[in-house]
Amino acid sequence: ERGGDVTYHGPGQVVAYPILLLGDGERDLHALLRNIEEAVIRTAADDGVKTGREAGKTGVWTVPSDGEGARKLASIGIACRKWVSFHGVALNVDPDLAYFQRINPCGFDASVMTSLAAETGRPVDAAAVKHRLAHHLAATLGRRIA
Repeated sequence: ERGGDVTYHGPGQVVAYPILLLGDGERDLHALLRNIEEAVIRTAADDGVKTGREAGKTGVWTVPSDGEGARKLASIGIACRKWVSFHGVALNVDPDLAYFQRINPCGFDASVMTSLAAETGRPVDAAAVKHRLAHHLAATLGRRIA
C-alpha cells in the first residue's frame, strides 16, 4: 500500500513516519516524496555524505565519487487515505547491511544498500541523526515535528 517493494526496518536505522493531513494545495504525493527525500539529503550532508536522487528511483542515493554506482542510503514509501499520509522513510545510519541480503530491498539487489557509517567510515550517532532528520523534515514539510 505504500508503493515500492519489500524493505527492512531494524536496529541501526532511523525510521520516521510523518502522519500528515494534506490540505488544499498540498495534495501532491510526488511533492511529498521529494520533500522527504530533501530532508534526508540535508541530514546526510550534516555528516558530510553527498547524496541526491536517482531518476525513476524513489529514495536517497549516494553521489559516487570513486567511479562506482550510486548506493541507496534511505528507502521511502508513503501511502495516503482521505489525504492523511502514513508510512515514511528508513534512513540507514549503521545497520547490519547483511540483513538486506535476505530480501530484494525496494526491488533492488541488496548490494546497492549503504549507510551513513559505511559512507563516512566512522561511527555515527543515531540519536543525533534522529534530531537532525526531524529538524529537516519540519523545514521541508513546513510543519512542526514532534
